Amino acid sequence: MSLQHTISENVKTAIHELYNANLESVELQATRKEFEGDITVVIFPMLRVVKGNPVQIGEAVGKLLVDNVEEIKSYNVVKGFLNLVISDSYYLDFFANIKDDQYFGFGTSVENDKAVMVEYSSPNTNKPLHLGHIRNILLGYSVAEIIKASGKKVYKTQIINDRGIHICKSMLAWKMFGKGETPESTGLKGDKLVGNYYVKFDQIYKSQIAELETQGKSKEEAKKEAPILIEAQEMLRKWETGDPEVVKLWKTMNEWVYAGFDQTYNTVGVDFDSYYYESNTYLLGKDNIEEGLAKGVFFKKEDGSVWCDLTDEGLDEKLVLRSDGTSVYMTQDIGTAIQRVKDNPDVGGMIYTVGNEQDYHFKVLFLILKKLGYDWAKNLHHLSYGMVDLPSGKMKSREGTVVDADDLIEEMIKTASEISKELGKLDGYTEEERTTIYNTIGLGALKYFILKVDPKKRILFNPEESVDFQGNTGPFIQYTYARVQAILRKADFEYTKTINDITLHPKEKELIKQLELYPEIIQNAANELSPAIIANYTYDLVKSYNSFFQNVSIFGADSDQEKMFRVQLSNSVGNTIKSAFKLLGINVPDRM
Repeated sequence: MSLQHTISENVKTAIHELYNANLESVELQATRKEFEGDITVVIFPMLRVVKGNPVQIGEAVGKLLVDNVEEIKSYNVVKGFLNLVISDSYYLDFFANIKDDQYFGFGTSVENDKAVMVEYSSPNTNKPLHLGHIRNILLGYSVAEIIKASGKKVYKTQIINDRGIHICKSMLAWKMFGKGETPESTGLKGDKLVGNYYVKFDQIYKSQIAELETQGKSKEEAKKEAPILIEAQEMLRKWETGDPEVVKLWKTMNEWVYAGFDQTYNTVGVDFDSYYYESNTYLLGKDNIEEGLAKGVFFKKEDGSVWCDLTDEGLDEKLVLRSDGTSVYMTQDIGTAIQRVKDNPDVGGMIYTVGNEQDYHFKVLFLILKKLGYDWAKNLHHLSYGMVDLPSGKMKSREGTVVDADDLIEEMIKTASEISKELGKLDGYTEEERTTIYNTIGLGALKYFILKVDPKKRILFNPEESVDFQGNTGPFIQYTYARVQAILRKADFEYTKTINDITLHPKEKELIKQLELYPEIIQNAANELSPAIIANYTYDLVKSYNSFFQNVSIFGADSDQEKMFRVQLSNSVGNTIKSAFKLLGINVPDRM
C-alpha cells in the first residue's frame, strides 16, 4: 500500500472521528517549495461535508495523522493546506528498495491485459521521409515503448502507401527521363532517387498546364488534359490489371525506396514488428460493408453507393462504397483494422499516429467499427499531432521544398559538432569518439526537442536552439548523465551497501521524491499517449540533481556513510535518466 493511500484512509478516519462525516475522496498534492513539507492534504474540498474553519480542521486532522501514521514526522497548516513532513527513514527505505526493474517496467496494467498495436510512419513510396515523418516516427515509437514499459504487450506496425496515382507519377517520370539510372549508378539513396522523379513529374506537369492554357484551355481543363497526367492514369490502370512490365517497374522502384527507408529508420533507431502494404489491403473492407448493410449499419442510395448515417452522433453521412462498387479510403481502413486483429488475435486496441488534419476521418472510422460490433473498437485511439514548421516556412513535397529527414539528421549532427567544438567540450577525444558523441548529441537534440512538446501542439523547430547545452534540451540532460558517470568513475570505494542511518539534506530528499514519482509518470504518459510527460519529468529530475550537485559536496561529505549515499543517489538518478531517455528513443553518452 502506498504512503499516499495510507494518508488518504487515515484522513477519512480522522474526519469521521472528529466530525462524524464521511469523505468520498481526499485531495493530495506535492507541498509547494516555499513551505515546509512533502505531501499536502487540501482541506477546502472537505468543507462540503464538514462545517468549520479550514485552519482548525487542518490542525485537528494533522495531530491525529502524526499520532497514527509513523511515517509522518510533523505537520503545519497554511490557510486551507495541511502540509505533512515525511520522515527521512521512509525515503531511505524506499531508496534502499529500488530495483533495476523499477527503471524498465512496472508490472501489468489492471485496465486491460490485451496487446496494443501502434501504427506510425506509414509513408508513401514516391518520396523520401521528411521532417513531418520524423515527428510521426518519434512519437509513435516512443508511445509504443512507454506503453510496453507500463506493462502491456505492444506490436509496432505501419501501412506503406505503395500504390495509386502518386506512385505512378514517379514511375512514369523515371521511365521518361531516367535513362536507366539506379541507386547504385548514382550513389543516391533509393527513396531520394525516386523522390527526384516525383518532383520532375510535377515540373513537366506544370509546364504542360501552362502550355494548354496558352492554347485557350481553362486552368481546370488544362489540369485534366495534361498529356503526362493522362499517361500516369493509364499506367495506374495497367498496374491494376496486372500488366507485367508496369508491375515489374513498380516492384523495382518500391524496393529502392524500402532500402532507403530502412537506412533512415536504422539511423533514427526505430523498428517495426510488422508491415502492411496498401497494394495488399486496398481491396479489404468490401465484405465488411456487405455485412454492415445486412445489419442495417449502412444504407444504400438510389445510385447504388453505400453510406453510414452518423448524424445522431453529431457528424454527417459518410460514403463507404462508391456507386461503381469501388472502395474509398474509409473502406480500406475498416478492412485493414479488422484484418490486423485477425492476424494478431491478442490485440485489444490500436493507436494510429497520424497528423491532426485527419481528426475527423478517425472519429468516423472508430464510430463505424463500434457500430459494426467489434469489442476492441472502444480501445482505438488517434494519436493526433500538430505540424512541424521551420523558420523558413511550409514544406511541399512535389515542389521539392520538403526538409528531407536524412538531410535534417546530418545538419543536427553537424550543428552538435560545431557547438561542441566551440565550447571545447570534447578536447582530448579521438576522432572516432567525437563522431560517436556528435551523433548521440545531434539525434538526442532532435528527438528531445520534438518529444518534449505535447503532441497536439504545433512545433516551430529550430536546430540550433535544440542543441543548446543549457535549458530544456536533450544535450543538457545528456551532459548531466555524463556528469553522473564521471562521479561514478571517481568513486574508488564500495558504495553499494544499504545506508539507512543518515540525516537527509533537503536536496537529497527532493531527489528521492522525484525518483519515487517515476513509475507513476510512466503510467500517466502511457494513459495520455504523451512522451512529453516523460521528457519534462526527466528535465525536472535533472534540474533537481544539478541543484543538489551545486549545493551538496559529494566527495567532501562529513562521513563515509554520507559520501557513499550521495554516490548511490547519483547512480540512481543516472539510471533513471538513461531509462527515461530510452523510452524516448534517445541514447546517453558516458562522456561528454
